[in-house]
Amino acid sequence: MEARDIIKRPVITERSADLMSEDKYTFDVDVRANKTQVKHAVEEIFDVKVDKVNIMNVKPKKKRMGRYEGYTNRRRKAIVKLKEGSIEIF
Repeated sequence: MEARDIIKRPVITERSADLMSEDKYTFDVDVRANKTQVKHAVEEIFDVKVDKVNIMNVKPKKKRMGRYEGYTNRRRKAIVKLKEGSIEIF
């Protein structure tokens, strides 16, 4: 997998904005990606040094459209802590 296939998009929430002050950035990543692949992808795309990567699986939620039921897609989130530098997301 290429770096752009692993990192899908940044997660911009109130909590992730608070984590940015600690040099921690949150991304949606491919569900098959592991910590090592995420680390190399972030270093390649944003040209920074990564200290630590935490990954969590986000379960799908049940949704309804009228009488039809389904689930949202499952996701995988990665919180990346940088050694030095910063990422300009906005």
